[in-house]
Amino acid sequence: MSDPLFSSVVLSDGERRELFRRAREALQRACGDQTIAGDSRVLSPQAGPRSDATVAVPVDQLPRQCPCFLQDEAQHIYPLHVGVNTIGRMADNDIVIREECISRRHCAIVVHHNWQCELYDVASKNGTYLNNQRISRPTPLCHGDRITLCNRVLTFYLAEAPPSSPSPSIPTAQPL
Repeated sequence: MSDPLFSSVVLSDGERRELFRRAREALQRACGDQTIAGDSRVLSPQAGPRSDATVAVPVDQLPRQCPCFLQDEAQHIYPLHVGVNTIGRMADNDIVIREECISRRHCAIVVHHNWQCELYDVASKNGTYLNNQRISRPTPLCHGDRITLCNRVLTFYLAEAPPSSPSPSIPTAQPL
C-alpha cells in the first residue's frame, strides 16, 4: 500500500523524516488484506486529493458501514472509514485541523474490517495523547477515549457493537 498521503519529502529534519517513515511502515503493516479490501478510499496513483476531508455530519447521518467517529469540543462529528484515517494540518488529510501546533500529518486511526481501531502517532512534533498519556506505539481505541492533539480534544465513539469476526478459514471482504 503506497499512499501518497504518507510522503516524507516535506520533512526537512533527517531524524524526523526517519521517524515518520517508520511510523508510515507500521501503519501499512497494520492494515491487513481485509481492512485494505474494505477501504474504498485507498488512493490509486492517479487519484487526487480527498475532497471530503473536513466534512462534519450529524450523528444520525453516520454511514452504517463503519459506525466509528470522532467528535470535537465544538460538537463537530467526523466519520471514520475502514482503513487509514489521517489527521493533521494539511488539506489532504481525512480530518483537517488548521492549527499551527498540529503537524502536517499528526496521527492516524486505522479502522479494521471488524471495527477494531488503533491510534498511531505519525512522528508528530508535539505528540499524540490518548486519555492524557502520550502514545509512542500503536494503541487500541475504546468507545469514549479522548485523543488530544496540542489543545484540540477529539473523543472516539463506536456507535454500535462490531460484527462477529468471520471464520479465519473463509476470507471475506466487507463491502461498503
